[in-house]
Amino acid sequence: MGSMKLLSFSRGERPGYGAVLGRGVVDLAARCSERWPTLSAVIRAGAVGQLRDLASGLSCDFPLEEVRFLPPILDPGRIICVGLNYKSHIEETGRQMPSYPTLFTRFADSHVAHGEAIMRPSVSEQHDFEGELAVIIGRSGRHIPAAQALQHVAGYSCYNDGSIRDFQAHTSQFTPGKNFWRSGAFGPWMVTADEIPDPGQLRLETRLNGRIMQSAPTSDLMFDVPALVEYISTVFPLHPADVISTGTTGGVGKARKPPVFMRAGDTIEVELSGIGTLSNMVEDEPARPQL
Repeated sequence: MGSMKLLSFSRGERPGYGAVLGRGVVDLAARCSERWPTLSAVIRAGAVGQLRDLASGLSCDFPLEEVRFLPPILDPGRIICVGLNYKSHIEETGRQMPSYPTLFTRFADSHVAHGEAIMRPSVSEQHDFEGELAVIIGRSGRHIPAAQALQHVAGYSCYNDGSIRDFQAHTSQFTPGKNFWRSGAFGPWMVTADEIPDPGQLRLETRLNGRIMQSAPTSDLMFDVPALVEYISTVFPLHPADVISTGTTGGVGKARKPPVFMRAGDTIEVELSGIGTLSNMVEDEPARPQL
């Protein structure tokens, strides 16, 4: 059935998950929700292969246009982000080349799904874009050797590590600038790892209102996916449905002259070859947001 894309979605009041087949959706939650209520539960049960086998024998239940996308992983155990991981981005920030990965964390309510509005916070004019490759862990491990790292990956997705630059610069710690409510995006789906034997052979592109802002091969990562899995799992165990966002390339808005930041009404797209395109509008955060 070609590339296996697994998505989380809602249709009416019912959240679910399924497989994308052309422009349609195979509703897998309708068949499996008693065993696995969410896509995260499928991954944690080690059942992605079973889901793939099931989907391969089914036809679409409804058009893709009828669903509202949800982030592929609704309840990630951890979201670990990597800063300064492409040489071009390190150079444009004026920093020295790192000897180890620069890690920080995001929380799940700091991102939205494909097609949802990214929120520019009312307290800042410096809402920047960062297109990234996201890695979704499929198998637990600690001290995972790089040579075995890809065996622990369930799949890949697109990530926009939306950054509030002035808050990021308040201190040497990145957390405030990287965790504003609904400031980033994750999706549109997860492509299973067997479809991408080498995550270092993809092409990353970020477009703001159709204009290419970032473009690079993932082979330019200083610390590639196996190296990141090895390093991170040295610090703490990685578990299924954890997410690693691997860092952004050069071309971010803050480094441009003059700077280019996202504004209400903009469309921001993150595309990865072999995976798909994550697309979001930008809106101003309301004065009294409904949480």
